[in-house]
Amino acid sequence: MSSSRVQLALRVADLEGSVAFYSKLFGNGPAKRRDGYANFALTEPALKLILIEGEPGEDTRLDHLGVEVATADEVAAAGVRLKDAGLATFEENDTSCCYALQDKVWVHGPGREPWEVYVVKADADTLAKTTSSGSPAEGTPCCAGTGCGC
Repeated sequence: MSSSRVQLALRVADLEGSVAFYSKLFGNGPAKRRDGYANFALTEPALKLILIEGEPGEDTRLDHLGVEVATADEVAAAGVRLKDAGLATFEENDTSCCYALQDKVWVHGPGREPWEVYVVKADADTLAKTTSSGSPAEGTPCCAGTGCGC
């Protein structure tokens, strides 16, 4: 994976307070803000930090982890590599999630922590997952709603 960065997606009860904290911590504000969502695309450290609004009073928790890559070919190559390594994978193409149209492949770590290798193909208008036909994607991992199928 030539040009990639790690993604950390957190579900937070206080989105505005979390945006203020992480803006101070990293010295940069979010690259994208939408309803219930903030996306920090940092170059130093190379990190994509996603904040997803959770329930009031809820402790911050891990939603999912990821590796953002530059092309759909890199996502496909990661899928092949992960399958060849004996991991169970789940592929999604042309899926809108987290305000972006994406191709991705999912795996779970030994503690059931969800990881995605993904490419952002375009902006989208929805946080919740939809397929290329615009219908909700049921029973699949996603960073919106119930989390990543955990």
